[in-house]
Amino acid sequence: MLEQRYRWKNKHLREHISVLDGVRAPHILLKNATYLNQVLRKWMKANIWIYDDRIVYVGEKTPEQLDGCEIVDCSGQYLVPGYIEPHVHPFQLYNPHTFSRYASLTGTTTLINDNMVVFLQLEKKKAFSLLKELRNLPVTMYWWCRFDPQTEILNEESVFSHSNIKAWLEHDAVLQGGELTGWPKLLAGDDLMLHWIQEAKRMRKQIEGHFPGASEKTLAKMMLLGADCDHEAMTGEEVYNRLMQGYTVSLRHSSIRPDLPKLVKEIQELGIEFFDKMFVNTDGSTPAFYKDGIMDRLIRICIEGGIPAIDAYNMASINIARYYNIEHLHGNIATGRVANINFLSDIQNPTPVSVMSKGKWIKKDEEILPDDTHISWTDFGFEPLKIDWNLESDDLQFSMPFGMEMINEVIIKPYSVSTDVSYDELSFEHDECFFMLIDRNGKWRINTIIKGFADKLCGFASSFSNTGDIVLIGKRKEDMLLAFNRLKEIGGGIVTTENGKVIHEIPLVLKGLMSDKPVEELIKEEAQLKQLLKDRGYGFSDPIYSLLFFSSTHLPYIRITPQGMYDVMNKVVLFPSIMR
Repeated sequence: MLEQRYRWKNKHLREHISVLDGVRAPHILLKNATYLNQVLRKWMKANIWIYDDRIVYVGEKTPEQLDGCEIVDCSGQYLVPGYIEPHVHPFQLYNPHTFSRYASLTGTTTLINDNMVVFLQLEKKKAFSLLKELRNLPVTMYWWCRFDPQTEILNEESVFSHSNIKAWLEHDAVLQGGELTGWPKLLAGDDLMLHWIQEAKRMRKQIEGHFPGASEKTLAKMMLLGADCDHEAMTGEEVYNRLMQGYTVSLRHSSIRPDLPKLVKEIQELGIEFFDKMFVNTDGSTPAFYKDGIMDRLIRICIEGGIPAIDAYNMASINIARYYNIEHLHGNIATGRVANINFLSDIQNPTPVSVMSKGKWIKKDEEILPDDTHISWTDFGFEPLKIDWNLESDDLQFSMPFGMEMINEVIIKPYSVSTDVSYDELSFEHDECFFMLIDRNGKWRINTIIKGFADKLCGFASSFSNTGDIVLIGKRKEDMLLAFNRLKEIGGGIVTTENGKVIHEIPLVLKGLMSDKPVEELIKEEAQLKQLLKDRGYGFSDPIYSLLFFSSTHLPYIRITPQGMYDVMNKVVLFPSIMR
């Protein structure tokens, strides 16, 4: 649990009152501010007083005491609340610190994060210590509590135990249960998951669904079981169906589902003119997708698509805060709220020229202020990946008659292997590659053939995966071994090899899952990787998500998991993993 139960202690609250009484000066005075008042749904003029990290007054008055106060004339600017990203997977090569820093520069100052990596990689006490440390960053972070691993892992019952889930749900920084990727098990009668949902509701916390393609009947059932929101609507009609069943709808625009322009168009064509039960998200996209912004980009898409500007800003701020029951702290510029404020040059341009988070300047008049915060990741067990075992040529035996065929980045179907794969090298005339998932501790492996990933890829190794185990792909076994050995040397990451040489690598020094580099650098590294893979036959848009979802059993039709080759639709292991 967090040591500080309340955001502001009693003595702090008394100091805030003394500012209004003229005993103390505010730290910052924003004069002549035109700001978005979301209660009255209009742009209004006011003076805004800020003390430490809190807005202590919004109105016509000016402070009696101004000693040491920074006075900022906001004439000609438009002030909106700091944006909130409600669906962050803060481990898509970047880490929670680097992503939050990058996000804050374009005005996203509050993040609601998936807890999957910290849940699986750290024991509970250390995980909660990390959450406490992350509270010291200039941005605000909240978290989810996952109810299932999104794949078939060994010892799932002990990892996703009742005591672990209950402790996470009780944590002050956790705002929701989910996302419910394991909802089919819930519908099939999983009463433990249903109990966790009941506990979350008892604690006034929300339940995030994950219901792609769900029928009206399924949506109704999941609402009855406790779901509050879903982000998987891919058409205007699906948005409408969710609204009709009582859901809040999170409109997605991500690297694998850039749907927002279509959704905005279609919901308006359906006559939907009320947007208070909707908000927007980027669904934990990979670095390159964020080159043009984060929530500011989504607001711009909404405005350009015909949604009124006030509604567009609300869909990235107050709507989210209200849904998560944090309106008393976030999502609007009003007395008592955390001082997260974006300063715009134009109402039609949501990318701020200045950003304030927790009462401190992140960016001022386009100048980025230095970030002196530091997270010692090694203190929390996020060290370079240590692989103290060797991959032998005998491990690279591919005799399974059953392979995986990629339909797109994330959908995989089974297929019968007809090619002779007994050689050390496959032909470059087809799009079949050797594929191996191997335990990061070297205890087990599963070998098969993948069709549709590439046709000219010699060797490829990645410790970035849904389970944290190691993926090997390639046409040439020699290059696959080279990629693996280089991955060992750099402490984890993504390595591409060709004809005996390493041609590209992305070191992921935080347990082989995340980088410690700024997002700006990762954007370049990922763009280089995508181009290399595209040149070698990768025909889709997001190879990073492909790596993540090879083992993700919330998607059809077949997956490769620590337990073996898994049939998602029938919920059976087709070919078990082999112990080494």
